[in-house]
Amino acid sequence: MNDLTCVLTIAGTDPSGGAGIHADLKTFQELKTYGMSVITTLVSQNTTGVQATHDIPLDFLKQQFDSILDDIPVHAFKTGMLENREIMQVFQDKMRHVDAPYIMDPVMVTTSGHPLIHEDAQEFLREELLPLATVVTPNVPEAEVLTGKNITTTDDMRKAAYELVHDYGAGAALVKGGHLKGEALDVLYDGLDFNVFSNPRINTDNTHGTGCTLSAAITAYMGQGIPLIEAVEKAKHYITAALTHSLDIGKGSGPTNHWAPRMKED
Repeated sequence: MNDLTCVLTIAGTDPSGGAGIHADLKTFQELKTYGMSVITTLVSQNTTGVQATHDIPLDFLKQQFDSILDDIPVHAFKTGMLENREIMQVFQDKMRHVDAPYIMDPVMVTTSGHPLIHEDAQEFLREELLPLATVVTPNVPEAEVLTGKNITTTDDMRKAAYELVHDYGAGAALVKGGHLKGEALDVLYDGLDFNVFSNPRINTDNTHGTGCTLSAAITAYMGQGIPLIEAVEKAKHYITAALTHSLDIGKGSGPTNHWAPRMKED
């Protein structure tokens, strides 16, 4: 199958299955791409929050990258949880010369409010990794951390997206407005034009893994050669279906439903 699309996620785990590596691989599978993973951190978490984390030893982290890059092509890749500066440096060293779209989900805090990145690593992500990204996909709180600006309106989102591209060097920025009130709006700036994606707000508390799933969908579509704006639009349709049919699992914020687009077929 020479036309098989192979995509890679570099992130932490979620034993409850709703976020991180687990959500990414489910999304890749549903969108008919071959998913691969490099695990950065073992995370004990569930729908109520994060209980503990354990970083993979750096030598073994490097070996995971080498095992993939020495053997299988990477048509697109994404990052999620990169907990500290040392992990980020390994990623930078291993992936900066891979000629494929890089989708950065700047995972900084869980839905339940648990921080997922060390404070001293934020500057490295902003200054060293953002310029490598084809597109970065922060939600409003993450965009506020990255830019140092408060974001309360759609115009603020536009300014943040512009700044992430022109001041920090990302190829494009998708600022997600789910944390703001009113209609769910996401703003994409590709360095030339703004595109605003509007969707009805889904009435659900089950949003665990939403950001992981959306960025994984963008990765899958861009790995298939679909241009950025169309890839984001298609990924938005996917996450909307996953939220519409989200799963009421666990005692906290349940996960999105990764097989939701197939429900009409079953």
